[in-house]
Amino acid sequence: MAIRVDLDVMLARRKMSMTELSEKVGITLANLSILKNEKAKAIRFSTLNEICRVLDCQPGDILVYEKEEGI
Repeated sequence: MAIRVDLDVMLARRKMSMTELSEKVGITLANLSILKNEKAKAIRFSTLNEICRVLDCQPGDILVYEKEEGI
């Protein structure tokens, strides 16, 4: 997939653990891990909104588009 979720960088910048983020956002650690490990097929805007609110960032800070080779 050409869109990558880059949560690690923002978590490190905010000195926050995945567990802390999952509690503050209201998403299970398992679902947050699926998102972080790029196994998710979709994300709800409400979830993205909460992640951005908690991490005090923009969606573009955690969602990265990489052009696929051959396209």
